Amino acid sequence: MFSWKKRENYKEKEIRMEFNRDTINKIRGLILFTVVTVIVGINYTRVLELLASAVHMAAPFILGAVIAFILNVPMRWIETSLDRVFKKNSRLKRPLSLIASILFVAGVLFLVMFVVMPQLVRTLWSLQNSIPVFFVEVREQLERLFAENPQILTQIEQVHIDWPKILNETLLFLKNGASSMLDTTVSAAVSIVSGMSTFLIGFIFSMYILLQKENLSRQMKKLLRAFLPESVVEETLRIAALTSKTFSSFLAGQCVEAVILGSMFFAVLMILDLPYALLVGVLIAFTALIPVFGAFIGWGIGAFLMLITSPMDALLFSVVFFVLQQIEGNLIYPHVVGNSVGLPSIWVLAAVTLGGSMMGVPGMLIFIPLCSVLYTLLRDEVNERLKRKVKEKEETQCPVTVSEDGEHNNNIG
Repeated sequence: MFSWKKRENYKEKEIRMEFNRDTINKIRGLILFTVVTVIVGINYTRVLELLASAVHMAAPFILGAVIAFILNVPMRWIETSLDRVFKKNSRLKRPLSLIASILFVAGVLFLVMFVVMPQLVRTLWSLQNSIPVFFVEVREQLERLFAENPQILTQIEQVHIDWPKILNETLLFLKNGASSMLDTTVSAAVSIVSGMSTFLIGFIFSMYILLQKENLSRQMKKLLRAFLPESVVEETLRIAALTSKTFSSFLAGQCVEAVILGSMFFAVLMILDLPYALLVGVLIAFTALIPVFGAFIGWGIGAFLMLITSPMDALLFSVVFFVLQQIEGNLIYPHVVGNSVGLPSIWVLAAVTLGGSMMGVPGMLIFIPLCSVLYTLLRDEVNERLKRKVKEKEETQCPVTVSEDGEHNNNIG
């Protein structure tokens, strides 16, 4: 009897000690979090500078991770295809698939340059003859306009221009510009060398990632399981898998959409017998990699080239562009890219606008798959909460609100 009471007292003391230890650890964590938050809030400018410096130092590795992610999209398909030729555990499969992926991406870029450069050279040679004729026509039009409307010339003559002041300011600008030109040249050269070294280091780092991606994945999982609870690890891995799948699907869908749009422009311009059909088609396909708004860059360049040769061709090309852009924006893009990332078309447009306003072109490319991940997580969480509420109502035997078609309204998206 005495030993039983002694054991009970010992267990009670042990539980009390564990409770006190957990409480103390929570209080310590709360105090540490508060102190860190206050320090960061007071010195937020220095913290931002440190973060910027850290990002700058890690730029080659960030670039390497981006290159590895892009190359991994065709590499997975090639590696799966090589399973039919090699054994599943063959050591040759991984390096061969990596080399094939690099050659594929480099081949696409070379093909674009091989198609665009000769056409661009021929265009520049034709512009060499067309631009003087264009300016002569502009001068004749202006002379005719002034002859028919002499009051315009009178108003122009009344405009007073201080030529000595303009000349002095021009000389001062050239004097200051000559002194800074050398500094600008040196800084440009340093930037080019730094960019090339950053790309080279990033490319080498991406090779290591792709050759050892299973080992890196295994190490990251072990690291997470060593320091985080199992539930947090499982949720983190689920979100990481969803993010990888969404970004890969977006990249593939964006490339398919660009090829479709460029082919449409090439075919229509060839049918209408408009100039620069191949150049404009390839250019629009290349710029269409920028979501939604990228094709307008190709339109601007194409319209300028056609305007010099024939204003009517430029007008017809503009009409064709806006017609095809409406078809692409309302039919092709939301279904090809929107379905590939699981994001409704209205949120695709919102993501592009928000990303472009915050980060420019990179923001447009990042925000669509990022918003798709957030949308999927929010949708799953909302559906799970609604299911739990319906289950609680059923357990308490309360009537459940149903829609007109007789189904529970427990789903969004």
